[in-house]
Amino acid sequence: METRVAVIGIIVENKESVSELNKLLSEYGDYIIGRMGVPYHKKQINIISIAIDAPQDVINTLSGKIGRLDGVYAKTAYSNV
Repeated sequence: METRVAVIGIIVENKESVSELNKLLSEYGDYIIGRMGVPYHKKQINIISIAIDAPQDVINTLSGKIGRLDGVYAKTAYSNV
């Protein structure tokens, strides 16, 4: 199956959703190339970027599930590779 490389940008405003977010990321761990998280204490948020190589529908499903978490926002940027 053909895959795409993408970056999912995530902002977490509700710390109570972090455990569910980590559970989702572990579930899709086989597709994740890398992950970087930055706590921004001044604004009391966390900023996370996920590099992923997966089929388009897998990326869309993960991004959608992340976006449905309370106080968690996600946007995805795709490469042409």
